[in-house]
Amino acid sequence: MTTSDRIADATTGTDTTPEGSASAERARYAEHRETTEGRVYTVSGGDWDDVLSDATHDERMVINMGPQHPSTHGVLRLVLEMEGETVTQLRSVIGYLHTGIEKNCEYRTWTQGVTFVTRMDYLSPLFNEMGYCLGVEKLLGIEVPRRAQLLRVLLMELNRIGSHLVYIATGGMELGATTAMTLGFREREEVLHLLEHLTGLRMNHAFIRPGGLAQDMPADFHEKVTAFCKVMDERLPLYDKLFTGQPIWRNRLKGVGYLPLDACIALGVTGPVLRSAGLPWDLRKVEPYSCYDEFEFDVPTSTEADCWARYLIRVEEMHQSLRIVRQVLDKLEPGPVMVEDRKIAWPAQLSISSDGMGNSLEHVRKIMGQSMESLIHHFKLVTEGFRVPPGQVYSPVESPRGELGFHLVSDGGTRPLRVHVREPSFVNLQSMPAMAEGGLVADVIAAIASIDPVMGGVDR
Repeated sequence: MTTSDRIADATTGTDTTPEGSASAERARYAEHRETTEGRVYTVSGGDWDDVLSDATHDERMVINMGPQHPSTHGVLRLVLEMEGETVTQLRSVIGYLHTGIEKNCEYRTWTQGVTFVTRMDYLSPLFNEMGYCLGVEKLLGIEVPRRAQLLRVLLMELNRIGSHLVYIATGGMELGATTAMTLGFREREEVLHLLEHLTGLRMNHAFIRPGGLAQDMPADFHEKVTAFCKVMDERLPLYDKLFTGQPIWRNRLKGVGYLPLDACIALGVTGPVLRSAGLPWDLRKVEPYSCYDEFEFDVPTSTEADCWARYLIRVEEMHQSLRIVRQVLDKLEPGPVMVEDRKIAWPAQLSISSDGMGNSLEHVRKIMGQSMESLIHHFKLVTEGFRVPPGQVYSPVESPRGELGFHLVSDGGTRPLRVHVREPSFVNLQSMPAMAEGGLVADVIAAIASIDPVMGGVDR
């Protein structure tokens, strides 16, 4: 009996050979059709889909991205459950950089608290100082001199440019665009050199103090800031040439990390991520502070709600910051940069001197040799600090990453009873699963770069 005869008999159940049962099984699944050559069977994997569905969960693996990973913006750990290259589940693990800054503030005077909060989001320290000092000033019921308000805006907008440049530099490096890293940090050095000239430090300035500023600007600050604006006007268009019009850069970001407006609102997301979904929510416009209502600037938005939109928004925000800086220079007039109340203004009569600490020789000579009362007051103000009336306040500012808010509670003493920070990096990081799950592992890198989290702020 030939093989074809055995298979034919198997369909009718007449096969008596040992292979009969196996042939019947094959015939039951195999499709066939009659041709002039005889019966032709098509053997296919018809049951393969069922096999795959049963084995799907067995194919998943769990990997750790971080905390020692160059693309997690510091010490962030992402636990990824993956099926092939597709992320099926993502969990963010934080706390590796915890410093206890909020609790430390409760054991320092109100002025000393500035030196702690400035170290949270270390890429935008001046915003930390601003939000904290606005809260203290609300509790004190004082108004900062106009010159100090304008100079605060100047410093913050310079800081915003520097922060966005780090976003482009690090985000580009993580996606393989090393030119973005070299250019971004080159421009950021210009920002840091200028801030060092204006405040004395490149980072963690502690320059914005309750009641105003630590000191006035140097004599040549107008020329330095104007020269910086000119340099940035020449260099910012280069980013459009190298990246905005670059097809590889566009393809790596467009349609990646999608987070629509309803998801942003549900998660409390703010900053460029929220504005990329179409809502023009910027505290400088909706809840102005420090003379921001006097400036003309635009709030860039998009409806794409992806990494590409967030990149374009941040580039445009740098142009708008330069626009605000120029308006500050036009509005500035001579005047004090600290409140006149000597029970609050600390340190008094501040100016840079040979000791590098800011106490001018004239002031030291006066309090040491002419007025015992001034010496006693200065000593007590520095060591004990000033008293703040009882109460609580929430003071938000628009940082480069979103709404940065300080909840301060005072019991009437010289130290805060409670300091709690609504940190935008911490809140925005909650959107990572929504952005990344269902996408490729390569897109996780682009998504987290578009959030631009700073772990010093997350783990404060």
